Amino acid sequence: MSLPILYIVIPCYNEEEVLPLTSGMFLDKLLALKAAGRISDESRVLFVNDGSKDRTWEIIRQLSEKDSHYEGISLSRNRGHQNALLAGLMTAKDLADITISIDADGQDDINAMDEMITEYEAGCDVVYGVRSKRTTDTWFKRFTAESFYHLMNTLGAHVVFNHADYRLLSKRALEGLAEFREVNLFLRGLVPLVGFRSSSVYYERHERLAGESHYPLKKMIALAFDGITSLSVKPIRLITWLGFIISIISFIAIVVVLVQHILGMTVHGWSSTLVAIFFMGGVQLLCVGVIGEYVGKIYNETKRRPRFIVSERTFDEAENRETESD
Repeated sequence: MSLPILYIVIPCYNEEEVLPLTSGMFLDKLLALKAAGRISDESRVLFVNDGSKDRTWEIIRQLSEKDSHYEGISLSRNRGHQNALLAGLMTAKDLADITISIDADGQDDINAMDEMITEYEAGCDVVYGVRSKRTTDTWFKRFTAESFYHLMNTLGAHVVFNHADYRLLSKRALEGLAEFREVNLFLRGLVPLVGFRSSSVYYERHERLAGESHYPLKKMIALAFDGITSLSVKPIRLITWLGFIISIISFIAIVVVLVQHILGMTVHGWSSTLVAIFFMGGVQLLCVGVIGEYVGKIYNETKRRPRFIVSERTFDEAENRETESD
């Protein structure tokens, strides 16, 4: 049985500070796996430049010129982490037997790759890298991150708890993922929908080696909202139930007001009226906003615009395929 070709897929956006530090780590891990006889000599480290504004693409080109184990693609413009990751996975789909996606910042433990490959050898098509604990996070970061996963699952977007985008995918899983054509991407939710046998590998996450995090609280909230509206209609159902409950309360209030009017107990005042108007106005605007998000996503999906466009490569894709077929 031939050894599997592994592509380590790494999305990069403005990573000029951290890439010189972590690129060597990724290469060392790749070479160690090759030396252990676990992966093929055709295995590669594939960087995806997501329209960076700094020297990230220049560094990737220099690395690929220095060592053939490094390869890179550059997107025509910044498309966001999820689209950049998908671009790398779809590029590797026809070149590799397995992929492992990981961020460029060096926080995820690269030694977990050994156990991921062990799980793949045992028959798993999907292996999730899951954080075992969050001791390196501040209380606020830990609270917001864990709330993110609980909120996602509560609202119907089922994801693996404490799993981000560090995962192994087999060729079969990649081909299944390619069948999902939606423009609004949330890979943490899409990958479980692919199905196939899966397992999890637990690891401790380290501090970022250099540079700044690209996922502050604002982006985490936006990511959660995108994931929920992309994968679940539960918020729409909650709005329906909210409308039903408010209608019942309103009906009871009308009955109470009529009884008071008949008994001559009506109290004239503007405070209660204004509170009711403001409350109902706020609820209506919130509901319209949620529905608008769904309509906007439907609008984006109907246009069928490309999720990413690759503008440059450090390798000739046709030559790579020829080499592998030989």
